[in-house]
Amino acid sequence: MNRDLVKTANIFKAFSVPIRLEILDLLKNGEECACVLLEALHLTQSGLSYHMKILVESGIVTARQEGKWVYYTISEQGRQKIIQMFLESTARN
Repeated sequence: MNRDLVKTANIFKAFSVPIRLEILDLLKNGEECACVLLEALHLTQSGLSYHMKILVESGIVTARQEGKWVYYTISEQGRQKIIQMFLESTARN
């Protein structure tokens, strides 16, 4: 299978679940600690980790560890990739 199509499918997968869209909404104003996301979303740590793994693997979100907490932010590179991917996917030939 075409590797670019797999990447595109992973991005669409990341956007396909409402809780992930809610996570992105919380991150749109900047970096947030997992502890803040846990409290705001009323998720278990394993539930948040599952959704964040998908968002990070898609390239939409980046993560950094500080002490025992992970901090997440929307990736500018990922944002641009998504815009470009959408434009290419919907462009006429």
